[in-house]
Amino acid sequence: MSLRLQIQNDMKTAMKAKEADRLGTIRLLLAAIKQREVDERIELDDSAVTAVIEKMLKQRKDSIGQFEAANRQDLADKEKQEVVVLIEYMPQQCSTEEIAAAVASAVANHGKTPAAMGKIMAELKAALAGRADMSEVSKLVKVAMA
Repeated sequence: MSLRLQIQNDMKTAMKAKEADRLGTIRLLLAAIKQREVDERIELDDSAVTAVIEKMLKQRKDSIGQFEAANRQDLADKEKQEVVVLIEYMPQQCSTEEIAAAVASAVANHGKTPAAMGKIMAELKAALAGRADMSEVSKLVKVAMA
């Protein structure tokens, strides 16, 4: 079953169960997927849907930080609930050891020069897409190159 079909089925389930918060988040997700499909005139595959979810998660995490800084805990809590729902559709996250091994391998392949940073990150993004927080991976690469 494709990821998009799973999301649509979960929307129907949330409607039947009258889970308003979950339903709202799933509708936002489907709207973002449909918007990207319309903009690019393509049908998104699972990896592209995962990229949409990653973008939404990043937006939510940024919003949580801003809301907490502004003492708006009510809005931060709403964003946290959306993060919980969105994470359900992400692939299994890599362990710290798997990420460290991938970073070590990429650094070994491209060397420790500052010019190689872009190539290393491109390789890691392809290998770890959706399974690791790329900002954390970037930090690990910088440490490994030092």
